[in-house]
Amino acid sequence: MTPSWQIDRRHVLRGLGSFIALPMLNCMRPALGAEAEPPRRSAFVYIPNGVNTLDYQITNPGEDYVLSRSLQPLEKHRSVITPISGLHHPGGLGHHHNCQKIWLTGGQLGPTDRNTISVDQKMAEVTSPFTRFHSLEIANKGESLAWTADGIRLPGMSRCSEIFAYLFEEPKNGTAAQRRTLRRKKSVLDANLEEVRSLERKMGEEDKGRMSQYLNAVRETEVRAVRADAWLDVPRPEILAKDRQRTDREVPQTQAGDYFRTIYDLIVLAFQTDATRVITFSSGIEGQGLPIPELGISQSRHELSHHNGDPGHMEKLTQSDAFSVEQFSYFLTRLSETPDLNGRPLLESTMSLFGSGMAYGHGHGNANLPLVLAGGTACGLKHGRHIDLNQGHFDGYQLDQPGKHYHLCSRPANTDAHMSNLLLTMAQKMGVETESFGDSNSELELT
Repeated sequence: MTPSWQIDRRHVLRGLGSFIALPMLNCMRPALGAEAEPPRRSAFVYIPNGVNTLDYQITNPGEDYVLSRSLQPLEKHRSVITPISGLHHPGGLGHHHNCQKIWLTGGQLGPTDRNTISVDQKMAEVTSPFTRFHSLEIANKGESLAWTADGIRLPGMSRCSEIFAYLFEEPKNGTAAQRRTLRRKKSVLDANLEEVRSLERKMGEEDKGRMSQYLNAVRETEVRAVRADAWLDVPRPEILAKDRQRTDREVPQTQAGDYFRTIYDLIVLAFQTDATRVITFSSGIEGQGLPIPELGISQSRHELSHHNGDPGHMEKLTQSDAFSVEQFSYFLTRLSETPDLNGRPLLESTMSLFGSGMAYGHGHGNANLPLVLAGGTACGLKHGRHIDLNQGHFDGYQLDQPGKHYHLCSRPANTDAHMSNLLLTMAQKMGVETESFGDSNSELELT
């Protein structure tokens, strides 16, 4: 028997002629205690300008690895993390200014090249029909990690109170006003499309290609407007007082620890309420990176990365690395103690990738990328080992000879170890039906 309050999981919203599936709600739990598969989620966390790789590098592969000094804060999560060494983006080698841009795309960016779609947006194509928000982009300076299929960078938010209001507050001008705005936008898009199609018949092939990119962007905007309209009739989730107190506040980035933890709390709350299932968080852009006043570090990560072998700067960079890892450890703790709708920890259904698009910041080395994959056991991930793709392709780590190790971080030992292989496998775990992504050449074994 089905309780009268229970909603069918196939229930859809209807707005502007569209059909939008509802997210998993408590009232959708199967009768008689039957277990439903939890939604799958992914979070991507980026730190700019690489790391002090001499203190970051793990030197032994497999299950008996020893966490390095910089990664030590993750020791308590050892059973649910997988440090990965040896991956690189071929399209990023020698182009350090593009490291952040292609971290989640695996694109080939030259002076005239357009970026390709980022893996988070490929995932969101699968998950967005079930959530109010397609995806969530959090980024300092507005430069997010997310790129559309047309190679357009999505803007990111950085203020905690702004992110909270976006996710959980009703529109300030009311639902009716927002619906008028959305439908007006759709009407303008429709009118433009009709005119564009008439112009397209008179264009050359090169212009048609550019126009095709424009039309794809317009269609994506239109789809999001339609979905947003449908969701206006669904009340925002009620946020507990303790969660609101933790997340609905303004935290200056000069209080780095408090800021990071509040951002991570917002991500957890977004996943817990199923507001979205795909989130990217960039803590800074290449050439900057937050200082950490509470540790006595006034320099940006960019300044520290150009240490030129200075012991003081290198020590501060290691402290900054460990600080970022410690905040990520906090995030994993929060995911582990926050239940999904089936009562299981969010950490089990959430894959999180932490890392950078650069390894050795001083020389702009962008091979042997620093990466840690965590969570997602319900997605089929198996953890508890160090995946070292350098093994068998080099003479071993030589951390006592910095020059030789820095070379490993500038030129890949294993040229077949593309980071896109990891992104491909993560996409497949999220339900994306594809055999390739970016410049992938195989899947990465994570089970």
